[in-house]
Amino acid sequence: MRRASSRHTQADAGREPGAGSGVSRARTSSAPASGDLFDREREDWLRDPAVAFDAWLANQQFRASSAQVYRAQWGLFLEWLQARRKTLATVDRRSIADFVAGLSIRKPQRARYLRLIERVLDHVRSIEAASTNPARFIAQDGEAGWRNARDNEPTGFLSASERTTLIAHLSSPVIGLSGAERWREYRDRALVAVFLGGGLKTGEAIVLTMRNINAGIGWLTVDGDNPLLSRRTRLAPFAVAVLGAWLEARAAASLAGPLVFPAAASGKPMHKATALRAIDALIDAAGIAASREARASPQTLRNTFAADLFESGVEAELVGEWLGFAQPVSAHRLHRAWKTWGSEQIAGEVDEGESGSHDA
Repeated sequence: MRRASSRHTQADAGREPGAGSGVSRARTSSAPASGDLFDREREDWLRDPAVAFDAWLANQQFRASSAQVYRAQWGLFLEWLQARRKTLATVDRRSIADFVAGLSIRKPQRARYLRLIERVLDHVRSIEAASTNPARFIAQDGEAGWRNARDNEPTGFLSASERTTLIAHLSSPVIGLSGAERWREYRDRALVAVFLGGGLKTGEAIVLTMRNINAGIGWLTVDGDNPLLSRRTRLAPFAVAVLGAWLEARAAASLAGPLVFPAAASGKPMHKATALRAIDALIDAAGIAASREARASPQTLRNTFAADLFESGVEAELVGEWLGFAQPVSAHRLHRAWKTWGSEQIAGEVDEGESGSHDA
């Protein structure tokens, strides 16, 4: 693993890959007019995965800084594969696990590498069943060796600047999309909004129905397995606006069924994995994924919903009610975790400031 371990820092810093990597960067072929577009694209990935990645990256609408980091991470992975005489066609679960486990970085950073590989292989192997993606098996394996690294934080939150940046992206105009792509973008933004601005869990959001939206959509009713455990949660103003835009788009698209967040026009329910991919894509598009060591999960957004309420002076017991905690102690535990996290953030800023003054 020495090669991957010694160069991960450069990749994390956004170094352009390719120099000395032995990865050819031939010109891409022009797009075919016939129906074999996917076959041609797959051939491009197998022939020159670095160039194919650049083409894929250009279509993801990432910020330049994020794209630079992802390009460097992918370049490092390709170099590692080439040294072991493997390709994207022959790479397997063991190879990916060995690569990620060999990176001398924190577990959240390893997860970022794995998430990128998972997304790319999803694209490359999209003609096959999603279960054939070896990176997904590694990501879902709770005992995988790559997890044997120090965690960065036990309870994650978005920082105030990250929250502001994400809200700005969720609230920005949807442009350049049409048809199903357009309504899915509105849907995904609203899904993230109810996590960040309503504190819902993934399982709660994907079964939410239109009857759960109260008049004016300032409040949501969240059904529990037991009717006695149903609750109401207050939506943040930005979430009201984003959800309202989605409901308008949903009506215009004439989507079937009662679900607020259907997976398809037929109204079928969304799978949790689809919700997670939607969050990843929007976090990336907002430009905050590359700067985070930990993945921004639905739980991170839910925690951040609580943190914003704590910051506004809302009592922990009320926050716990809106989150659906059965016991007040859970809300107080989250409140303590938020205060601890805030103290660590301040301490980190002080350390960076002192370091900068010494360098000057």
